[in-house]
Amino acid sequence: MNRRLLPVLVLTMAAIPATAAARDQVAAMTLPEKVGQMVVSYVYGADATTVSAADATANEAMFGAGVTTPAQAVARFHLGGVIYFTWSRNLTNPPQIAALSNGLQRAAVADTGIPLQISTDQEGGTVNRIGAPLAISPGNMAIGATFDPRTAYDAAKVSGTELRALGINVTHAPVVDVNTNPRNAADGVRAFSDRTAHVATFGVAAERGYHAAGIGTTAKHFPGLGDTTVNTDNGVAVTDETRAQIMRTHVPPFRAVIAAGADSIMAAHIVAPSLDPTGVPASLSRPIITGLLRDQLHFNGVVVTDALEAAALEDYTDEQVILGAVKAGVDQLLMPRSVPGAIQILLDAVERGEISEARIDQSVRRILKTKKTISPYVPEPPVVGTPAAVATMNEIAARSITKLRGADLPLRPTQKVLVTGWGASTTTNLATALGATRFYTGSPSDDLITQAVAAAQQHDVTVVLTSNAWADPTQVKLVQALLATGKPIIPVAVNTPYDLATYPTAKNFVAAYGYQPPTVAALAAVLQGKAQATGRLPVTIEGLYPYGARGR
Repeated sequence: MNRRLLPVLVLTMAAIPATAAARDQVAAMTLPEKVGQMVVSYVYGADATTVSAADATANEAMFGAGVTTPAQAVARFHLGGVIYFTWSRNLTNPPQIAALSNGLQRAAVADTGIPLQISTDQEGGTVNRIGAPLAISPGNMAIGATFDPRTAYDAAKVSGTELRALGINVTHAPVVDVNTNPRNAADGVRAFSDRTAHVATFGVAAERGYHAAGIGTTAKHFPGLGDTTVNTDNGVAVTDETRAQIMRTHVPPFRAVIAAGADSIMAAHIVAPSLDPTGVPASLSRPIITGLLRDQLHFNGVVVTDALEAAALEDYTDEQVILGAVKAGVDQLLMPRSVPGAIQILLDAVERGEISEARIDQSVRRILKTKKTISPYVPEPPVVGTPAAVATMNEIAARSITKLRGADLPLRPTQKVLVTGWGASTTTNLATALGATRFYTGSPSDDLITQAVAAAQQHDVTVVLTSNAWADPTQVKLVQALLATGKPIIPVAVNTPYDLATYPTAKNFVAAYGYQPPTVAALAAVLQGKAQATGRLPVTIEGLYPYGARGR
């Protein structure tokens, strides 16, 4: 297929100094155009200008009558950014994604002459919006388990290069939260480690890898979600740590990535009373965003909110959210509950003098500075999933698998092996790789546990997969019932390794930190004795294994 580069219809802002470019652009913009630059929204559809009836209806419901296509949404509201999701039907396959990106850029350039920020959450591991044929990162905690920061750089460079080929010019990564709470429902394996220095070192390496790929970054979630138990997507997260604890443990990784040139920082919706006694979420807090991030850490890049649709903000009105964020010092509003409403709220606030146009200009200049190197269009079809890229991710995954206990490992070719437990596709993929029988249970009922035990008794050895079993008593009950058979049972945590604390007497335990294809292949190789488990625990399993531990 012929690769062609679409003609660039606008001079990229890289051609003139960043500050001058931003100043000149802002001076020429209308207020609605400026406010539009501050909004990053999702859109429905796989094509910029041609959509299904369902997508047209969804776009009209979101953006208003007459806005049926992604391109129309970009042009009508002068959007500064679009974020891609599978559920909004933006991500079907690489050629489609690249074509959608080019179509959206055409709409943005025709409207304002300013390239569009196109982003997605491609962290690797459990938060991975685009799968094969891209080369998929095993995820942050798996990378952290290698104890080699070069793996963070390599994974970020590969991932960033592939995203850029698709026309995605910003990744909402890296996560630089320090996962100090084992019961953290927000981070877990999304974090590199529970140690501040480890996270800072790997976060900087990832930042540099993305930059080497030519893609923008979004370090998150400031001032740190590592001590919480609630995911702000689902509810209110509060940290009771003192200011000194937060500054000592959670802030240093952000300081490090800022020094490494972080393009933007995502403000979390976490409530941190020791940083702001008013109890407002960090994303709406002037003491946290301006006082700490801007003034104390000297960050003058773009501050973007976490998703404004999050349940953590459901007790706040749209006006409280939008004006609160901007007054706090935020530049970009990610996924506001109503795009037309958010824009009108800001326009009205400027009209009545509650927010000055100079304050809007300040954010727009920061945003335009991050766009100074964006060349709007990418070649079609894109080149992704090259053998070299896939090999890089496979090697990282192979170095991450951590065997803490292995009394019954490796598996022998003559053994009848059963794979059971969590993950419909994961159990299937691992069973296929091992040539084993598969019996999927998920979060099992008592009847499924009985069936799994019966199946285990008909096999020589059982590999049981768990995923955050510490939060799911049914998974723990399954493992304990299997252990009670007296047969060789090999628990494998395919999420956080803290699961071992829920069945501490197990004679075998392997931490995989994820379930992406490279990880499953690496896990199978370790279980079969075809590869050594060289990974080390990047976190502490309280009372059992310290940070840095590995089995013998």
